[in-house]
Amino acid sequence: MNGKIFTLRNLYQSGTEKLEKAGIREAKLDAWYLLEYKTGISRAVFLADPDREVEEEKAESYQKDICTRARRIPLQHITGEQEFMGLNFKVNENVLVPRQDTEILVEEALKRIRPDMQILDMCTGSGCILGSILKFGEKKQMHLKGTGCDISEEALKVARENNSRLGTDARLIKSDLFESVTGKYDMIVSNPPYIRTEEISRLDEEVKLHDPWIALDGKEDGLYFYRLIVKDSIRYLNKGGYILFEIGFDQGKDVSELLKNEGYEEIEIKKDLAGLDRVVMGRYNKE
Repeated sequence: MNGKIFTLRNLYQSGTEKLEKAGIREAKLDAWYLLEYKTGISRAVFLADPDREVEEEKAESYQKDICTRARRIPLQHITGEQEFMGLNFKVNENVLVPRQDTEILVEEALKRIRPDMQILDMCTGSGCILGSILKFGEKKQMHLKGTGCDISEEALKVARENNSRLGTDARLIKSDLFESVTGKYDMIVSNPPYIRTEEISRLDEEVKLHDPWIALDGKEDGLYFYRLIVKDSIRYLNKGGYILFEIGFDQGKDVSELLKNEGYEEIEIKKDLAGLDRVVMGRYNKE
């Protein structure tokens, strides 16, 4: 113990300054989230009593976390969780960090659910898409049955923990796309890898260095996995079943064409809050 006095105010200020010097885009916000994470204090408490003293052990732990974030380690890898659809999900280096844009996919799926639907989440990752659909289905008093599949066993470990956290009853299986999938479904949802290989090197360091490459790389034109999933999906959908994809901002037309060519109808494109194409969906009305 060196007897140094730490307060909420000076910790937050020093944390913000360090992150700003490191070029962290949202330095103030990240410094705040880490302070909240380490001390458990709310924004209201901070504003009411910014000079409240912080225990030395917590203060030093906060400073270590700031140094970690300054090295461009994602905030969520430090805290171990990310909020998505108002729910908290465990995350780590084996899964993509859930992003707000993906909530549009979940919202569109929820508009189309009905009781006893069988739902398949292809490339489930952390399980945030399937888990959210099942949880909100419960709130609507709909008994939905969900299956999530992923090629990564490490990702599935995270998905299983999130399934347990949420109290949902998803079946989670290791599968290279449809390789180990059986049965028929009423809805397929997917956020597959869709970044063009050459573009990955231009992404933020937090993404290109710390998100799993396997969850980013959509091969040369970014459409590799859409082609495979769309082609095989019709064998796993009941008549009238839906497929919904998250897409890159410039992939709406191409993915729509893939769906159309495979016999899908009622094809729609939904935009995100920035006005960019974000979700493509269609319905398969054949036997």
